[in-house]
Parts: sequence; structure tokens; C-alpha cells
Amino acid sequence: MSLPATPGQTIGPFFGYALPYDGAPLLVPADHPDAVLLHGRVLDGAGDPVPDALLELWQAAPEGRVGDGFAGFGRAETDAEGRYAFTTLTPAAPFFALTVLARGLTDRLFTRAYLPEHPGVAQDPLLAALALGRRRTLLVLADDDGWRFDVRLQGEDETVFLTYPRH
Repeated sequence: MSLPATPGQTIGPFFGYALPYDGAPLLVPADHPDAVLLHGRVLDGAGDPVPDALLELWQAAPEGRVGDGFAGFGRAETDAEGRYAFTTLTPAAPFFALTVLARGLTDRLFTRAYLPEHPGVAQDPLLAALALGRRRTLLVLADDDGWRFDVRLQGEDETVFLTYPRH
């Protein structure tokens, strides 16, 4: 028997207790010798912080796999200023895959945070297909803390979001 797909739900009575878990934004411990910080803000169309978003990060370890203590998945909530942070490893691919869930979204949003210095970034077909102005919205910026990636949900400099067939 085939069941019809159901719509995604980004908020509901489960949001406050089922999604967060201890250590969710720590894909590796902060004192791991290869730990890096991916951080930023989630902003709405007016440039105001989104204080109740949830981001999921998906990636493989530097050697291109998950396992051996590295699950390749984490969750981070935004604070009152829309800030989030993940402690992780440099991914094998030239990007981190991110999912954004927040109040007002009817379904999750998918995007990528690209590392401009990664050797594979120049050959990435998705990034190469975008106009320079749009491509810029997917690039992380190196700063004193690690890599910064702001997510703009709409408006000027809106982050490029991806769609997947049958999603």
C-alpha cells in the first residue's frame, strides 16, 4: 500500500521538547584538535534577527565519511539575536549542507554554506550555475572565530535555497 506524502511541519507542540538535545551543535568536542566553528545569524526580510530558528547541519568528515565517532549531523537553535554556532570538522565536500526551520515557514529550507578556499569549490556545478551576486550568498566568510555564514530568509541578499524533486 502506498501512502500519500504529508506536509512538513516546522512548528507545533513537539518543537520545544523533541527537537533540541544535549550537545546538538557539537559534532565534535570544542577541544578536538581539528575543531572548527561554523556560526552566523538567521535574519528575516527586514534584516531583523529570527530568535527561534533551528538549523540542522549535515556533512561528511574530512576523509569523506561518517562514523568512528563522527555522525555528521548537528542541530543549533538561534538565540535572541538570531545567532547560531556549530563546532565541527572541515567537510570533505566544499560545503556544509544546512536545513533551516522556523516559525512562519511552511516547510524546511535547504541551503549550502560553501568554503571558498576548498579545492573542490571551483568545480561545484551548483555554485558555478549561479550568477556572481547570488553565488555570494552561499559563501562563508573567515573571521577570528572560524567561518561565518548568515542566512537571510528573504529580501536583499536572500540566501539561495534549494528544492529537491518530490520534496
